[in-house]
Amino acid sequence: MAAAATAASPFGKPRKVLVIVLLSIVTIGIYGLVWVYKTFEEMKQYSGKGVGGWVGLILDLVISIVVPFLMSSEVGNLYKADAKASPVSGFTGLWILLPLIGGLVWLCKTQWALNSFWESTSATPA
Repeated sequence: MAAAATAASPFGKPRKVLVIVLLSIVTIGIYGLVWVYKTFEEMKQYSGKGVGGWVGLILDLVISIVVPFLMSSEVGNLYKADAKASPVSGFTGLWILLPLIGGLVWLCKTQWALNSFWESTSATPA
């Protein structure tokens, strides 16, 4: 019975941007790291491609400027693999370079695209 419930739900978990931001603030950035890990890991488990959770987390800790470009690119690749038009790409990461609001714009665009992808598919991982 549990297997039937799992098969009917999206493989990744849609997350609300406001919750990500607020939890990151309250936990002094720790939830942001958890979010990076979970997001990369879910995409890797779904597609069988990408860097995965641990590599994504290490990149975020060591060279954090790479993560927005890489994550947006991987989300775009999920869409391309399903032959859908991708709302984000690696270029979406350029938003992070805009002071003050760029990071929030990037987070919104990337997470909303990923949420839409998870909600549109009930497929199983590769």
